[in-house]
Amino acid sequence: MQTLKQFIQDNNRWIALFGKADMTFPLTQADVDDLARTLDGKLSPENLHCDGEISRAEANRKYRFLATVYRELCEYCDMKGLKEPTVYEL
Repeated sequence: MQTLKQFIQDNNRWIALFGKADMTFPLTQADVDDLARTLDGKLSPENLHCDGEISRAEANRKYRFLATVYRELCEYCDMKGLKEPTVYEL
């Protein structure tokens, strides 16, 4: 769950810029769905490759990190009885 926690902390810093409340544990179904949408956005080819500004190796590293976040999110959902989200870009 460490990667999921890190992702949520990083996301909390970003959403704070827009005045949104931090996401905290325990996660709700709405939190899980929001995280899935965020993952989908980050996994889009333009965002994953930073519009071609990063190397293929760096894009692959980002992909593996985000895929781990998704796997840990699904594990969390299984443990807490929440519905696993769909991430279309995986």
